[in-house]
Amino acid sequence: MSSLPEITLKPIGILHSPYGEKFAVPRQANLVQEGKGTLRLLPPYNTPDAVRGLSAFSHLWLIFQFHHIPEREWHATVRPPRLGGNERVGVFASRATHRPNPIGLSKVALEQVEVRNREVLLHLGSVDLVDGTPILDIKPYLAYADSEPQAHSSFAQEKPSATLTVSFTPEAEQAVENCPHFAHYRIQHPHRFLQEIIAQDPRPAYQQGKVSARVYGMKIAGCNVKWQINAQNPTFATVLAVEY
Repeated sequence: MSSLPEITLKPIGILHSPYGEKFAVPRQANLVQEGKGTLRLLPPYNTPDAVRGLSAFSHLWLIFQFHHIPEREWHATVRPPRLGGNERVGVFASRATHRPNPIGLSKVALEQVEVRNREVLLHLGSVDLVDGTPILDIKPYLAYADSEPQAHSSFAQEKPSATLTVSFTPEAEQAVENCPHFAHYRIQHPHRFLQEIIAQDPRPAYQQGKVSARVYGMKIAGCNVKWQINAQNPTFATVLAVEY
């Protein structure tokens, strides 16, 4: 049996988003509505011809590289957060980041195709990708072929519900209002944006539902957002500070 040829993949673009680190990224694109992204195509793919007709599609598939995942030996089973991090399933029955090849797939809304100063920018709706993610390919979403309303999705049949109620200290509230960075990322309602991220409880599955005195930090929209679980009630979280 002849050996298979090696495949070399080159990024066709770089995704820019408010999420400065993996910890802040929502687990699916539609969980945080204002966490929008912009895809900047790289040469030689940044030509108007390459995106001709793309604006006629409302949604796209992005094939991307998990570039923040360190290289290591892959494992046949993983622990999905939706199962509490306790039950194992096969890696191919999950969307885990640690895979035989560090490749992911994400469906996003396309809001605008912009061509300016020899650049091609795709302005997207909510994304689930860290800032700087290499995009390997773009494919248009085809509703008649890609949508399966009656599909079965095992342990992830329903959209996860928010598990934390999020509030702000007066200092954090004021800092959010004064932060100059949110507008750059097309975030119109920064309080709601931060609430939606933290409400999904981005902590590892084994920490969720537990009281903790730890102060968590997330790099979001050019800011360092610090928050903490309520000392008496693990279903409440407070944003302590927004530093920029």
